[in-house]
Amino acid sequence: MAKLSIKGLIESALSFGRTLDSDYPPLQQFFVVMEHCLKHGLKVRKSFLSYNKTIWGPLELVEKLYPEAEEIAASVRDLPGLKTPLGRARAWLRLALMQKKMADYLRCLIIQRDLLSEFYEYHALMMEEEGAVIVGLLVGLNVIDANLCVKGEDLDSQVGVIDFSMYLKSDDDIGGKERNVQIAAILDQKNYVEELNRQLNTVNSLHARVDSLEKSNTKLIEELAIAKNNIIKLQEENHQLRSENTLILMKTQHHLEVTKVDVEAELQTYKHSRQGLDEMYNEARRQLREESQLRQDMENELMVQVSMKHEIELAMKLLEKDIHEKQDTLIGLRQQLDEVKAINMEMYQKLQVTEDAMKEKNEIISRLEDKTNQINATMKQLEQRLQQAEKAQMEAENEDEKLQEEYVNKSERLQNEFSQKEKQLLQLETDLKIEKEWRQTLEDDLQKEKETISQLRIETQEIINLKKEFLKLQEKNKQLKRICQDQEAALQELASKLSESKLKIEDIKEANKALQGQVWLKDKEATHCKLCEKEFSLSKRKHHCRNCGEIFCNACSDNELPLPSSPKPVRVCDSCHAILIQRPPCSLKHNNIEIRAMNNPTMTS
Repeated sequence: MAKLSIKGLIESALSFGRTLDSDYPPLQQFFVVMEHCLKHGLKVRKSFLSYNKTIWGPLELVEKLYPEAEEIAASVRDLPGLKTPLGRARAWLRLALMQKKMADYLRCLIIQRDLLSEFYEYHALMMEEEGAVIVGLLVGLNVIDANLCVKGEDLDSQVGVIDFSMYLKSDDDIGGKERNVQIAAILDQKNYVEELNRQLNTVNSLHARVDSLEKSNTKLIEELAIAKNNIIKLQEENHQLRSENTLILMKTQHHLEVTKVDVEAELQTYKHSRQGLDEMYNEARRQLREESQLRQDMENELMVQVSMKHEIELAMKLLEKDIHEKQDTLIGLRQQLDEVKAINMEMYQKLQVTEDAMKEKNEIISRLEDKTNQINATMKQLEQRLQQAEKAQMEAENEDEKLQEEYVNKSERLQNEFSQKEKQLLQLETDLKIEKEWRQTLEDDLQKEKETISQLRIETQEIINLKKEFLKLQEKNKQLKRICQDQEAALQELASKLSESKLKIEDIKEANKALQGQVWLKDKEATHCKLCEKEFSLSKRKHHCRNCGEIFCNACSDNELPLPSSPKPVRVCDSCHAILIQRPPCSLKHNNIEIRAMNNPTMTS
C-alpha cells in the first residue's frame, strides 16, 4: 500500500501540475498510509494513567541524528493547537514533505537500529528491509511541491482510514498512461537538474568548510606544540618543587626528632626533681607531726612563714613577667626567622630561573655566532666567484675585439665563435643575477641575525643586572643569617636562664609548701569561689590570693595590701585582709629574720 500510495501521489501530482494543498485526496491517503507504516510493530509503553503507543517518540529522535531537523521539531512543539503526541507526529510528516527531506530524515532513523529497537518490535516494518525500500521510494516525493497549512487543521482528532478505491485501475487510466509517462519524464529531468544544482552548492560549501578546518587544524597543531612545551616546563618546575619539598620535610623531621629528644630529657629531669621534692615533702610532714606538741611556738613561726610567702609570691610574679616578656621576644624572633627563610626560598627560586635562562640564551648566542660565521664564509666565496666571472667577461670582450681586428676575412668563423661567446655571456649574466639574488637573501638573513644578536645582548645585559641584584640580595641574606645566628644564640642563653629560673621557682614553691603546708591552687582545680561559692565563667574570672594561695572571684578578692614579700600592694582575699589588718606593722622585720634563721641553722646556733 505504501508503494501504491507513493506512486499514485507522484503520478497524480505530475498530471495536476500545481502545488498540492492539504485537501488533495492522494496526499491525505499518503499521510494515512505513512502513519500506518510507522505504527506497525510499535512497542506499547505503560504510563501512570494509561498505555501509550505513538510514533512521536521515534520521530523526535531525528533532530539528534540530523541537525537540520531541529527547526521542524521546534516549530511542531511551538504549534498552539496540538495537544497529543500523534498530532505532533502528523504535523512533523507534513513539514518534512514541504521541506523535501522526508527521505533523508527517515534514512537517518532506519540506520540507527539500536535506537529504533527501544520503540519497535523486532518484526516491525521499520526494523526490516521493507522499511529501507519505502524510504528509497520516498526520494521520488522531492519532485512534488506542497503548500500545507498545519495550523488550521485538527490533527489530534483525525481518524486514519485507507481508501482502497483510489488504487483500483480502470480502462480510462490505461488509455492516458502514455501521456503521463511523457510528463513524468520531463519533470524527472527538471528535478534531476535541480538536485544536481543543490548538490553542487553543498559541494562548494563543503570545500569552504574543509579549507577553514585545515586552517583551524594548523592553528591547533601550533597551539598543541606550545602547550606541550609549557607542559614540559611545568613538569620540570614540579620536579624541582617536589625535590625542595622532600628536603624541607627531611629538615622538619630531623628538627622534630631533636625536639622529641630534648623533651624526653626534660621529662626525665623533671621526674628526678619530683622524686627529690616528694622525699623533702614527706620529711617536712614528719617534722610537722613531731612538732605538733609545740603549737604555740609554731604560731609565731607561722607569721614568719607568711612574710616569707609574700616574698616568694613577689619573686614568682617578677619571674612570670620575665617569662612572658621572653616568650614574646621568642615569638617575634621565630616570626623573623620564618620571614628570612621565605625570602631565602624566593631568592633561591629566582636564582635557578635566571641561571636556566642564562644557559639557554648563551646556547642561542653561540648558535647564532656559528650561523654568522657560515654566512660570512659563503659571502666570501660568492664574491670570489663574482670576481672570477667579471674577469672572464673582460677577457672574453678583449678576445672579441682582437678577433674582429685580426680576422676580418674569417667572418664566418668569427660569427660562430661570437655567437658561442654571447651564449656564454648570457649564462654568466644569469649566474650573476642568481648570485646577486642569493647575496641579497644572505644579507637579509644577516640583518635578521644581527637584530636577534642585539636583542640577545640586551637580554644578557638584563641577566647581568639580575646577577648583580642577586649578589646584593645574597649579601643581605648573609647579614640576615648573621643576625639570626646572634638572635638564636641570645635565645639559647634566654632559654638556659629560663630553665634555671623555672627550676628555682619550683624549688621555692615546694619549699613554701613544706614550710607552711599551704598549696597554690591550680586554675583547673577551682570551679567556684571559696567565699561566695559562685561558679566561675567568662564574665566572672578567677583570681589568686597572694597570701593564702586560694582562688576567689573579683568581688571577694578586691583588696590590695603590702606583704612582707613585696613592698608594693598586691591582691588579697577578704578573710586574709581582715587578718592582716590586725597585724602590727613592726613585725615584718622580725618575721624576715626568723625565716632566715629557719633556713640557715648556723645562725640559730
